[in-house]
Amino acid sequence: MTWTVGVDVGGSFTDFFAVNERDGRTAVHKVLSTPKNPALAINQGLREMCDDHGIAPHAISRFSHGTTVGTNALIQRKGARVAVVTTNGFRDLLEIGRQTRPSIFSLQLDHPAPLVPRKLRFELDERIGPGGEIIKPPTDASIIETVGRVRESGVDACAICFLFSFADDASERRIAAALKEGIQGLYLSLSSDIYPEIREFERFSTTVLNAYLQPAFDEYLTTLEADLRTIIPSAVIGINQSNGGLTSIGTGRDYPVRTILSGPAAGVLGSIHVARESSHRNVITLDMGGTSADVGLIREYEADLSTSRDVAGFPVRLPMIDIHTVGAGGGSVAWIDRDGLLKVGPRSAGTDPGPACYGRGGVEPTVTDANAVLGRLDPAGLLGGKMRIDIKAAREAIQQVAEPIGLSVEATALGITDIVVANMVRAVRRISIERGYDPRDYTLMSFGGAGGLHAVEVARMLGIRRVVVPQAPGILCAMGLVVADMKEDLVRSTRFRVTDGYFEELRPVLQELAKDLDSWFEAERIPGCDRDRRIALDMRFVGQNHELRVPLPDATIDSAPSGSRLSDMFLAEHRRCYGYANADDHVEIINVRLTGLGRRRREFSGEGERSMRDAEVPRPATVRPVLFDIASGSPTDTPVFERGALAPGQEFTGPAVIRQLDSTTVLGPGDSLLVDECRNLVIDVSQQGSRQP
Repeated sequence: MTWTVGVDVGGSFTDFFAVNERDGRTAVHKVLSTPKNPALAINQGLREMCDDHGIAPHAISRFSHGTTVGTNALIQRKGARVAVVTTNGFRDLLEIGRQTRPSIFSLQLDHPAPLVPRKLRFELDERIGPGGEIIKPPTDASIIETVGRVRESGVDACAICFLFSFADDASERRIAAALKEGIQGLYLSLSSDIYPEIREFERFSTTVLNAYLQPAFDEYLTTLEADLRTIIPSAVIGINQSNGGLTSIGTGRDYPVRTILSGPAAGVLGSIHVARESSHRNVITLDMGGTSADVGLIREYEADLSTSRDVAGFPVRLPMIDIHTVGAGGGSVAWIDRDGLLKVGPRSAGTDPGPACYGRGGVEPTVTDANAVLGRLDPAGLLGGKMRIDIKAAREAIQQVAEPIGLSVEATALGITDIVVANMVRAVRRISIERGYDPRDYTLMSFGGAGGLHAVEVARMLGIRRVVVPQAPGILCAMGLVVADMKEDLVRSTRFRVTDGYFEELRPVLQELAKDLDSWFEAERIPGCDRDRRIALDMRFVGQNHELRVPLPDATIDSAPSGSRLSDMFLAEHRRCYGYANADDHVEIINVRLTGLGRRRREFSGEGERSMRDAEVPRPATVRPVLFDIASGSPTDTPVFERGALAPGQEFTGPAVIRQLDSTTVLGPGDSLLVDECRNLVIDVSQQGSRQP
């Protein structure tokens, strides 16, 4: 039992990465996704990978899975029929929300309709005070009546959301016990379990989302687990969470809302691993797949975390790796809007039918078709030649949008790639410049099946000087699952000022959280030597309505920075985010966070050669015409290199195309490439001849 396997299910492809924990050998594999039943692609690909690479299924000890099942169910509104039981007078909270508009410039655009209609929101006559005091406990009669109403509604799941239940969960657990006893098979989500934190609207919304996803996610994991037991009977199965950590399959069933950004989070974990191996401390990640592009920011080998964001229009209050997603993937469809302008995305052709050049019935023009027309994709096909590229079909698809705007097919294809680059540039600006970071101080790490096709142009537009393409860019999310730690985030809401004696109030909260975390360590069977704890505080000026997360890297359950030091740490973070801070204002702590990590292996001895050597200039496998700029008038004869034939120390200057099983990387004229000791492609981006999208 020496192999660990990571599997990431994407919109177009399902990716596999396996590592032998004993000798460091690795294996990669890729198959088309099966969106109607993702488990089919997983089972097929797992069997194929074992056969192709000589991996004995019984030797697989761990299986880590990044999933989009919850995300897709939410986007497509294919979740469960849900009821809500809440405090008397709060049934309309989900519709009232925060009284904000989705788009500040649109008076017509509204928030999505609540997942729970008003008739399925039931009020219970109870009340808890802000300090956790029971002002009015629910009566037995009211509980019996509520259980009856939920039973008559015929719902699949129920979210229990009481005001201030984060301070005392007794009433939520009481009604949950009655519902469980009175309604067989009912899925239950308690807001005090999902995330016990202030801000009732976000807490209620997150709890409803969890209940909405529970039945479908449970069915999927049950089916997947049963199938996997027939293939890899001895493997421990882990599910990746949005916070960048694995959890058990049982926890995944109970808390599907934690997996909404499961796949993109795995990509950031893989990026951190590659960044450490190649000593790139500060990285902006660009994960471009078939449907979307995800960007994130890594500082000092750590990913930024967010505790609040919208997913498909609904607020989610959970720790998540801070990722911004745009509809800019290889399958993004090009179209003409009513003003006659060319647009790209967010709608995608996906896998079925997919881009026209795939020959699977697709006829709409996509980014992949544009790259095929420009000569950037190998006509011999993708996946090592298993998937042919139909250039004629790609040209016919692009012609549909070329005629209305009066351009040639080639010029239109360049326009499509320019637009998708501009979309990704805006996404990078969102997570860097708009948050106080200069992207020019970062390395752009490109991955995903389509990332290498556009990464150099994205970097050029942002003034980023260096792009790194990992050894297996199209499989990086799957690799991230292999190196992911087990992870659990705990939180307690509190409120006290930062003074010299603040730790006397903080210590009992930390001790309470530590007990819960120790129980999690034991339940997950994490050895003591692999356990790690991290403390962070949500802090704000007294009178503010929003907090900043301040990590305490050197704090423990029994010691923390002095009051003055903690205030200085908060002031520094406030200045970084907002450009100013008033040292005379009082500071208070609102939430206490304790994160537990079960550490995993992070190095693969078989990843590649660990030393540079003098290497000959590599010889291209072939030469083909590639169009880089319509102003040049004609395509440029461009050398095409096989990625597997490149050795550490080799370097050359573009234009060039580097092809491999899982991705294609394009260098423009003047860009230079070096293969580093970890076999990453390190590209120095030329700032000459940059075209403005």
